[in-house]
Parts: sequence; C-alpha cells; structure tokens
Amino acid sequence: MSKEIKETEGRSLFGKSNYQLMLGGVVLIVIGFLLMMGGGGNDASRFSPEEVYSFRRITLAPIVILIGLGVEAYAIMRKPKQ
Repeated sequence: MSKEIKETEGRSLFGKSNYQLMLGGVVLIVIGFLLMMGGGGNDASRFSPEEVYSFRRITLAPIVILIGLGVEAYAIMRKPKQ
C-alpha cells in the first residue's frame, strides 16, 4: 500500500495540455464578461434600451461564457497523456 502512495505522490493530477486548456477557458470566460460590460450612462434619468439589450450583451457574451465553461469542464475531465 505504501508503494502505491509513493508512486502517485510525484505525479501531477493534470498534464501540461490540461493546464493550457484551463487557461484558455478562463480567458474565454473573462472575454465574455468584458463583452457584457458597459451601457452605463452619466444621466440616471435616461434609459437606453439599445445599449442594455444589445446583441453583444444579451446573446454573444453569455454564449462565450458558456463555451469557456465547457472548455474548463473538458480540461478537467480530459485524461492527461502519460
């Protein structure tokens, strides 16, 4: 039993490609949140639905975030190459 523990101690849980995929997923998630930003105005009494409900904020940004989360899930589940 102790021999089995010693063999797994030095081995990393994820491989280099897993970490690269995780980094790519985080970048996609950050890009999605950056796409969602904006639309704030200086005048609180003025509401601009064109800015708030634009295609970029309502459709594109959530899709990019979901793709990033999918990449993260794939990176975690992917078996590292030996």
